[in-house]
Amino acid sequence: MEQPTVRHVTDSRVLAALAHPLRRRLMDVLKVYGSCTVGQLAERTGQAPANVSHHLKVLAAADLVLEAPELARDRRERWWRLRDRGVRWSNTDFDADPAARAVADAASSLNLDRHAALVRAWHAAPDEAHAAWGDGPFSTDKWLHLTPAELAQLSQEVTDLFARWADRPDPDDGQRREPVFLFAHGVPGQP
Repeated sequence: MEQPTVRHVTDSRVLAALAHPLRRRLMDVLKVYGSCTVGQLAERTGQAPANVSHHLKVLAAADLVLEAPELARDRRERWWRLRDRGVRWSNTDFDADPAARAVADAASSLNLDRHAALVRAWHAAPDEAHAAWGDGPFSTDKWLHLTPAELAQLSQEVTDLFARWADRPDPDDGQRREPVFLFAHGVPGQP
């Protein structure tokens, strides 16, 4: 099977489907664990299977997830997978329509909230978890003086670095690898 792509979203209806915390989590679970059944998704998110099924239908209608019937052992078992490896969008793509721009802004805000929540959850983890990971977890920030073109170049370099790590095959060295969340934002700002 060919490597799924990162989809550039320009339809506000797709962003509206993404702009829900559980649907965002379902997509994250599928990204981390691969194809899953409704039951597996319900277990990993702590949600009722009926609720998960409803939200999967919304994601499927937005063409964000697909059924994977080839994985089913019988006609009752329904497997789901991501359509694309990831999604991205630019809020400026929606500037011509104020309602669409509001949806894009809401999706971006939810995305940032999700990122911050994952980092906060790590900081709230027990000391044993922190000890197990040693010096691995990190945070870094820098103030740079850049042109818009330089920021775009830096963005591409960071994206390429993340993709190189995400796309590498897991080494067959017997070590257990856990999901690790990375995110970066580069935005103009004032201290």
